Amino acid sequence: MPSPRQASATLKEEMERCVADVNKTIARLLPETDLHEERLYDAMRHGTMNGGKRLRPFLLMQSAALFNVDPVRARRAAAALEFVHCYSLIHDDLPSMDDSDLRRGKPAVHKEYDEATAILAGDSLLALAFEILADRETHADPNVRVQLVRLLAEAAGPKGLCGGQMLDLIGENEEFDLGTISRMQRMKTGRLMTFACEAGAILGKSDDAHRRALANYAHDLGLAFQVTDDILDIEGNSKETGKPTGKDGDAGKSTFVSTMGKEQAKARAEMLVQQATRHLHVFGDRAEVLREMAEYVLERRA
Repeated sequence: MPSPRQASATLKEEMERCVADVNKTIARLLPETDLHEERLYDAMRHGTMNGGKRLRPFLLMQSAALFNVDPVRARRAAAALEFVHCYSLIHDDLPSMDDSDLRRGKPAVHKEYDEATAILAGDSLLALAFEILADRETHADPNVRVQLVRLLAEAAGPKGLCGGQMLDLIGENEEFDLGTISRMQRMKTGRLMTFACEAGAILGKSDDAHRRALANYAHDLGLAFQVTDDILDIEGNSKETGKPTGKDGDAGKSTFVSTMGKEQAKARAEMLVQQATRHLHVFGDRAEVLREMAEYVLERRA
């Protein structure tokens, strides 16, 4: 894997703009309240507004821009996607799952509040995501809204996040081969990235060829992301990553690194990034930021 380099000015500026825009949208969708159940809303905000690079919303908004989608619609879909991602992180950190006390360098929701509140905060974020996608403000065409809801449901349920997390738990006591590890990570990590890119195409009512190109890009990017995540778990430190490192090895989980070795895992990440960028040729120079994002995923340190 190449030595880390700074993201290009264009990519860095676009990512910073995305973070600012999505955070504003999240703040509007999760306003402060003086209701008796305000503790739940506080926990939801803690789980979503505690930093993060908003990579999945970034992919969605960049994909939507390829089809000149209204930015307001793209930001709403991006916020819904981030709610699902943050719900999964809140639940992943629970003692019954990955048992992590830190998330993005801050106390996990179950540590800042309590386990019951963390479960309810995650559940509420998941439900709110679908409420947002089903709203006419996200898109006037009900067929578009239905496609978004169905695709995100598939990405979040037993065919995606939840199924991948189940395999992850099984992997603590069972050694997986490379194919099973790839399938697990495609479900747990890749499906949300695929949703991000396909959602942009759905919002833009693109043709099948362009939507498929973005799905293939996201598929390879998602796997590359997880391979680098496995590498960071052994090479990184908690100050850089914002979460405890070395936990996969301590738990005896099967990862790309434990199965392939570190050097082969790095080579695989490079190959996946090269494949991902090739899928973007149909968009020409318009997809340059997505190409740079693939390189960023390869070289990230957090």
